[in-house]
Amino acid sequence: MSGVLALLDDVAAIAKLAAASVDDIAAHTAKAGSKAAGIVIDDAAVTPKYVTGFKPERELPMIWRIAKGSFINKLVFLLPVALLMSLFAPWLVPPLLIMGGCYLCFEGAEKILHVLQPHAHHEDSKEEQGSAAELEEEKVKGAIKTDFILSAEIMTIALSTIESDSIWMQAVVLAVVGIAITIAVYGVVAIIVKMDDLGLWMARVGKTSTVQSLGRAIVAVMPWFLKFLTIVGTAAMLWVGGSIIVHSLHQMGWHFPEETIHHWAHAVGHGDAAIEWITKAVIDGVLGVLVGLALVPVVTKVVAHTVQVTQK
Repeated sequence: MSGVLALLDDVAAIAKLAAASVDDIAAHTAKAGSKAAGIVIDDAAVTPKYVTGFKPERELPMIWRIAKGSFINKLVFLLPVALLMSLFAPWLVPPLLIMGGCYLCFEGAEKILHVLQPHAHHEDSKEEQGSAAELEEEKVKGAIKTDFILSAEIMTIALSTIESDSIWMQAVVLAVVGIAITIAVYGVVAIIVKMDDLGLWMARVGKTSTVQSLGRAIVAVMPWFLKFLTIVGTAAMLWVGGSIIVHSLHQMGWHFPEETIHHWAHAVGHGDAAIEWITKAVIDGVLGVLVGLALVPVVTKVVAHTVQVTQK
């Protein structure tokens, strides 16, 4: 009888340990997901453009192909690299985060310049040619490449938020974050892309005038919603990029930027947490714009030089 009781005690202890591990995984996953929220918003805002202009029946298959590429990016390529970096070179995380933050700032600033100087960008663009199948293949590959960069930033941010030294905890949290974010992003993208089709269907076959009117309203609103989503995505890129740079510099020992921003936010908010958070986000966003604008000419010259060397 005592042996049975001892066994039950062991089982109960294992169950408690398992429950605690699940709680830890959930907590780390939630923290990592919240830190990567800005990049997730941008990912969801950027992806719909890759399937725009194709036949409606090809939109969901293209999104599924991009989503599969995203799963491979995160789980096959980036997760093992993140774990190896955590084991052998954890000091690399802040510099990589700064590089990723600079990339986000550059992308955000370039989008702003594209709006302010549309003719300059239009002159550089080439007319897309080829069959529908070739164009689809090109768009999918381009989306997967873009996803790889954003996924690398998401996984690096997630790794930096995991406080546990257990490699297994890190692996599980990174896997859960990668899977959950990919499902969330491309699920939302699929809904956004098909909303206009849903609106058209409601307008055509709706049995009541209310349903038909709602369908027409959805069709009318979607272009504006996509523009709004692009604006939100750009703002999120600049905010997250600036915030990542400041926080990573703090981790590397340069505390002045983060402490100064915190002091300014506190001075504006006077103890109001919401106002302080908004102030900090605005300052981080402005910093992101400045960093991005400084990087645009540098990156443009490097790309132009690389193209010239390749052509020679």
